[in-house]
Amino acid sequence: MSRRKSAVKRNYFPDPKFNEKIVTKFINQLMVQGKKSVAEKIFYGALDIVGEKNKDDSQIDSFKKAMDKIKPALEVKSRRVGGATYQVPIDVRPERSVALAMRWLIAAAKKRNEYYMKNKLANEILDALKETGAAYKKKEDTHKMADANRAFAHFKW
Repeated sequence: MSRRKSAVKRNYFPDPKFNEKIVTKFINQLMVQGKKSVAEKIFYGALDIVGEKNKDDSQIDSFKKAMDKIKPALEVKSRRVGGATYQVPIDVRPERSVALAMRWLIAAAKKRNEYYMKNKLANEILDALKETGAAYKKKEDTHKMADANRAFAHFKW
């Protein structure tokens, strides 16, 4: 256990367009070198593209559904027991699962072979809605790894 103080939770203001805190967090995660206006243009542009291609839901609902489909429920953590290191499956806290989903979505979008970042992000969100794409695959791989190491669950403490 750490002897230092626990980290203070940041209070995010909701974004001006959709009035959602998760959007503000996502934009902050997407931001590079402090260029928030560029990150906002990318994100809102991506949601416009998602809105055009996915007519059944609103833009923000599509984004939230994609995030829910990417959020992991389990992950593995290394535990050293008697000279051996085991990958122990543990449950993921809700805040961490949201943070991981955001990180995976942005990383997967950056790796896509398309021209503009807003197109990359929009297509990755659409792929997450269809349960395909790199971010969804990352979640599935994490769950498979946790399931494969279920035998070491008794080392969880």
